[in-house]
Amino acid sequence: MNESSRRGFLRSSLVFGCALTPLPLPALASASKVPTTQVSPKGFFTLGKRNKRWWLISPQGEPFFTIGLNHIDPASLRYPENIDLWRKKYGGSTLRWIKESVAPNLKAWGFNTVGWVQEVTVKKWQHSRAFTIDEYRALDMPYCHLLPFTQSHQWEKHTVHYDFRSDDWKEWVDYVARSHCAELANEKNLIGYFYSDCPTWTHDRPDNQWRGPIFDPERLKTQAGREDLRELATSYYKTIHDAIRRHDKHHLLLGDRYEANAPIAMEVVNAAKPFVDVISFQDFRDPVAHLDEWHKKTNKPVLLADAAGVNFRSEAFFKPNNGGWYANTLAGLFENPGCIGFHLCGAYQRNKARRRGLLDEMENPDQEHVGLITAANKRVLQKMAQAFQD
Repeated sequence: MNESSRRGFLRSSLVFGCALTPLPLPALASASKVPTTQVSPKGFFTLGKRNKRWWLISPQGEPFFTIGLNHIDPASLRYPENIDLWRKKYGGSTLRWIKESVAPNLKAWGFNTVGWVQEVTVKKWQHSRAFTIDEYRALDMPYCHLLPFTQSHQWEKHTVHYDFRSDDWKEWVDYVARSHCAELANEKNLIGYFYSDCPTWTHDRPDNQWRGPIFDPERLKTQAGREDLRELATSYYKTIHDAIRRHDKHHLLLGDRYEANAPIAMEVVNAAKPFVDVISFQDFRDPVAHLDEWHKKTNKPVLLADAAGVNFRSEAFFKPNNGGWYANTLAGLFENPGCIGFHLCGAYQRNKARRRGLLDEMENPDQEHVGLITAANKRVLQKMAQAFQD
């Protein structure tokens, strides 16, 4: 192997799977970049197309299909029964835990991205905090970050809706962007920003019926109501877009993470399209079919930002991720020319609120399902390599 080929081989191995068996790539064909909301994308993750297929493009200029794990919280290793492990093995240091446990395991399992770190604390309450910039740097791999503009998540029961037309809202949005984006603006491993997780634009859930949807779905029966929702959603997405771009010219806007199995008004999605780069979804039922539909509806790249195969009817306290479901879903999504990735609704390590994780409280992996997940990740990485061989 000549030196040029060797460099390409090593570089592509890092992009496609890090700790997986290196794939024999003689060369990579390029994907053409496409217009995005980014003012200055050079040297950062962006979007591209090749043979009518969408890809993320890495800061090194190479195609990237994001395979991520969500929900990574060090508090899962601080119960009375495992606090000694936290203290003795990691010296009580979150940075050590990330470097010595999280990053090596994710790479060994074939994940190339951290999708979203925040984790369930108490069901229907706010999630845990996000990583700090130093914690993301300790991770040293691609990641996405959620910006807390609004707490209108379908699973959250305490927070009132904001008035998206008010001056207070605009001031708050700029504060969030200044607080988060100004700090992360030059981080090469950051893929992009999410907003709300399953916002209740025109639906609600039993625990938050007291506040109702952001917009009354009955009003969608009239042209005036539909126009009012379009105007409201446009104001929401433009305000957020403009605030982020004041503080960060470089990173992708991944937008709200819509619940694919709840009503989604096209007025909302169409309002978002000019101001986001990707249409993102949560879907625990039929993500392969739904993301195919949404790519065709929007002509935008789509991302399965949160999903898992879990038997919620099981009476068992802990309910594992279904590795077979994951494998089938990942393979199906990879066949969608508009899909740029899949982030598994973990967690990394199970706690007593979510009650599932790839590791248990004592850091023992779920051998059966982790094995299936790792094999599925490897198959997709190999398919991607083959797609870009000369």
